[in-house]
Amino acid sequence: MKNVILYTDGACSGNPGPGGWGAILMYGSAKKEISGGEELTTNNRMELRAVIEGLKALRESCHVDVYSDSAYVVNAFLQDWISGWNLRGWKNVKNTDLWQELIELTTKHDVDFYKVKGHSDNEFNNRCDELARGKIKAYFKD
Repeated sequence: MKNVILYTDGACSGNPGPGGWGAILMYGSAKKEISGGEELTTNNRMELRAVIEGLKALRESCHVDVYSDSAYVVNAFLQDWISGWNLRGWKNVKNTDLWQELIELTTKHDVDFYKVKGHSDNEFNNRCDELARGKIKAYFKD
């Protein structure tokens, strides 16, 4: 099984507002950057979308180390919030559509989540932030 490193970040201008996400996939010496955005979204949705799209970009089942500055995303797995949400039938849980998609992807890959400090000295997290913010700019007219 290949070992892939995935850095992700999401951003939003207004909450809700135009949003973007960025991801960097690394395997050995190979590195791939992907990004996207939505016209009306939230920061949390973009954080989730970044991880989802990063995992969807993989062509085969891999071990994936996901690095995110989103406590929302990381703690849902590390503190097992998902089990509680599932037990309560996902009542009062925002972004259920994206959570369901992400959970499905984590059954296809062996995924470990790691929290990184955002807007700090992590070059890959900073680059993901640049990718995400670059997509937001597309929604603003000069």
